[in-house]
Amino acid sequence: MALSRTFFQVSITEQCRRLYLEGEFIMAIRYYQYKINLYHFGDSLIEVFYNHKLAKIHKIQPLDYGSSRMKFYADQINLSELTRPQDNA
Repeated sequence: MALSRTFFQVSITEQCRRLYLEGEFIMAIRYYQYKINLYHFGDSLIEVFYNHKLAKIHKIQPLDYGSSRMKFYADQINLSELTRPQDNA
């Protein structure tokens, strides 16, 4: 599995802390009532859904490659390069 299940077993506050300290911010998109921040964390891509009207993080989840949001990401970055396993040469 690409991302440890323990990441999602801790509080949203702890998930945010780990993403901020250990992850790499890639980009943000607007999607309905959310600003979604995309992070590269380990060998996974993580979405953070922020509701700006409520000033609250709604959820954090692995990137859903089947979502209609993919077109917004793909217009700006090459996602396949971010998820390609690193060579151990």
